[in-house]
Amino acid sequence: MREQDAGAWDVWGAARAGRKERNAAGAVTWFNWTQWPDHGPDEKVIGDLCGARVLDLGCGSGGNLAHLAALGSEAVGVDISPAQVAKARERWPHLDVRQQTAEDFLAADTDEYTAVYSVFGAAWFTDPVELLPLAHTRLAPGGVFAFSHNPPALAGCYGPQASQIQPRERGAEPLYVKRWDYEPGRWAEILQQAGFTDVTAEVIPPPEGKRTGTLLVRGVRGR
Repeated sequence: MREQDAGAWDVWGAARAGRKERNAAGAVTWFNWTQWPDHGPDEKVIGDLCGARVLDLGCGSGGNLAHLAALGSEAVGVDISPAQVAKARERWPHLDVRQQTAEDFLAADTDEYTAVYSVFGAAWFTDPVELLPLAHTRLAPGGVFAFSHNPPALAGCYGPQASQIQPRERGAEPLYVKRWDYEPGRWAEILQQAGFTDVTAEVIPPPEGKRTGTLLVRGVRGR
């Protein structure tokens, strides 16, 4: 993901309604892998998190990260958008959130993480050839890398695709960023090629009345 994409993600964040104060169960923090509130698996996808050091690539306004911190994790978030980072710091002032591209952060960081994850974040919008080896290096042995995003929009259109972000202003030109679309089986192969083991890739069905599921991919760094 390029630094010049920051403005596009500021525009995207400004159009978002923001995270609810409480979910359907009344909790003030929760974890969502899917685009549908209160739907799908939770943080157990990335294992036992009490005392773990975790990294969110593309943390946005910080809701998932705040939940992991509430569970006792040492949680670090990275996002390219200054506006999104500002939102995260305002709502969750205790969080460690950095304004940087995921690949630059991973390349410069020297810490080890129990889990590295991305929810509709940098793992979708960064070339996996660049990102996955960096994520693998930063994981402790046995650590989990997981990410989620939409399945490919069009059958046969795989690899880098243009993703449009429409500004709110009437008549403003749309902005474009790149995303990487692959079918589950191909994502599994890409993770294995980057050194991950125990790889799974699946599409979580959408809730009733919705059309789009969520692709969830998970791999482990070997011990």
